[in-house]
Amino acid sequence: MNEPKYKRVVLKLSGEALAGGNEYGISQETLNSIAKQVEQVKDAGVDVAIVVGGGNIWRGVAGSAKGMDRATADYMGMLATVINSLALQDALENHGVDTRVQTAIEMRQIAEPYIRRKSIRHIEKGRVVIFAAGTGNPYFSTDTTAALRAAEVEAEVILMAKKVDGVFDSDPVQNPGAKMYKELSYIEVLNKGLGVMDSTAASLCMDNKIPLIVFNLNQEGNILKAVMGKAIGTYVGR
Repeated sequence: MNEPKYKRVVLKLSGEALAGGNEYGISQETLNSIAKQVEQVKDAGVDVAIVVGGGNIWRGVAGSAKGMDRATADYMGMLATVINSLALQDALENHGVDTRVQTAIEMRQIAEPYIRRKSIRHIEKGRVVIFAAGTGNPYFSTDTTAALRAAEVEAEVILMAKKVDGVFDSDPVQNPGAKMYKELSYIEVLNKGLGVMDSTAASLCMDNKIPLIVFNLNQEGNILKAVMGKAIGTYVGR
């Protein structure tokens, strides 16, 4: 096997991705597929940390739009990410991958509190660390969490797993003729409003020179391909 291009990565999984083909909930088949792919990446000698969303269970923005207090809705979304993180931890450990969940909101009975030095130590010992409960603050997305944690643990790249092949100039579901970008700068992402990640997360990645690879999670082996530097999806950097 060739040497991986990246030695330490943050994998960003949307909550919707964990639902598989369902509208909500958690697909065990999808969890097992992700766990198998992460196991392959670990076997290649790559450090892995994971940030997972909660949109398959609850979306704070949606709750706010229906009249709920925004902060309350966002805290509920953070709790949804903890549920997803525990499910993912279970799937990974069933594949023999040593895993720790760290939460930005303390809940010691089920997970460790997030401590930067401790998370780095886990990663150095070969464990996968799953960062749950976002940043612990309302009004911040899990995209921002991924950018923040990647900077904190000195990851070389963020792997953003989606349900589509990459970044398009319009919604590929509604527009079959949508054009996929092979490479973009963060300035282009911000100026064109492409919706790869929110502006706070994109700015954080740009300021810390952390590249982003957007790819299709549903194609088996894509996580390993991204780590090895294969040309898949859309590369966002510069």
